[in-house]
Amino acid sequence: MLTTDQIDPVVRSALAEDAPWGDVTSEFLIPVDAKASARLVAREPGVFSGGDVFRAAMILTDRTIEVTIAAQDGEPFEAGTVLAEVSGPARSVLRAERVALNFVQRMSGIATLTSRFVAEVAGTRARIVDTRKTTPGLRLFERHAVRSGGGHNHRFSLSDAVMAKDNHLAVLTAGGRDITEALLEVRSKLSHTTHIEVEVDRADQIEAVLAARVDTIMLDNFDLQQLRDGVALVAGRALVEASGSVTLETVGDVARTGVDIISVGALTHSVRSVDLGLDIEVST
Repeated sequence: MLTTDQIDPVVRSALAEDAPWGDVTSEFLIPVDAKASARLVAREPGVFSGGDVFRAAMILTDRTIEVTIAAQDGEPFEAGTVLAEVSGPARSVLRAERVALNFVQRMSGIATLTSRFVAEVAGTRARIVDTRKTTPGLRLFERHAVRSGGGHNHRFSLSDAVMAKDNHLAVLTAGGRDITEALLEVRSKLSHTTHIEVEVDRADQIEAVLAARVDTIMLDNFDLQQLRDGVALVAGRALVEASGSVTLETVGDVARTGVDIISVGALTHSVRSVDLGLDIEVST
């Protein structure tokens, strides 16, 4: 999913932020000719993501650093697993260390959490998908990590699809305008390839929205019985997405209501980074 053209600008910006005028600690404490070898080691179990980003942080710091990634994105690991090995000038490895770790720890945290949600819905038709609740500037990395964990991506940006939420509908139907009529007018102006999704927060909105031939209907903050009733009412006329405060404890029950999609903002906005360490040995 990630390409060099996507990775490098983000990593360069992070490196410049972390050492805008160099790494004064390493430059004063570490001999210029010191060499270092290091291993990226898991301190706890998880699912790996961000190998190419970790490599880029090292190589964009110093092209002479050699990096071997020992795990594939999406691969589960146990505590003690060596995920990557690095060798090169000690000053450069130390300078790149924090940025490289920050990226791979967060991405692996997202992949790990996503994999747990995916496991909870196994055997159902439901897909676990992310949302736009991503860290500004890091959406590509975080969306990639969701896929590493077995999840799927929602629309990438506001430019990708029509997704009418409660505030959109409030404006669209101001003055008592009929919601079906308003949505049909929107449909008439769009390309046939543009996906339309509409959020509803009450069951009595469903038929009016479906009459506009939408592609996906989002049932927002419905309880389990309301979700079952909503799925039955939609009856295959659109994809059904469940959204709103879904947790690891509740996602299995939500999936068993028959919904097609479960969106989980917590995959990216509330994730805990996985504990990974860079164990360094320096020689002169």
